Amino acid sequence: MSAPAPRSASSSRASTAAVSLAAIGSVLAASSCCLPLFPFMMAAGLAGTSTFLSQARPYLLAASILFIAFGFYQASRAKNCQRRTSVISSILLWFSAAFVFVSILFPQIMANVIAGLGAR
Repeated sequence: MSAPAPRSASSSRASTAAVSLAAIGSVLAASSCCLPLFPFMMAAGLAGTSTFLSQARPYLLAASILFIAFGFYQASRAKNCQRRTSVISSILLWFSAAFVFVSILFPQIMANVIAGLGAR
């Protein structure tokens, strides 16, 4: 069996950033059941979406955790291969992890903060 071809450093950075963004996206989707952003313009659409996403919330949160874990795995693997990870990728990964952690432990507080920001 042949060993897999090594990936380039830019490919590793891009995939780490993509995993971090995917984790944030799945947490936002999981939290959207609590955040009707345009209640007068799109009430019916958001109600349907909210119902679906509230049922899918556990799966979306599990996907967020898996994406974050995969991002940390890729970052540690890059360090084991003596490759430097970009500062932006590292910051984005840690921000994503913190965002997912807070969203899981304090969903209503996160919903209130985001709804307050959207009302401005």
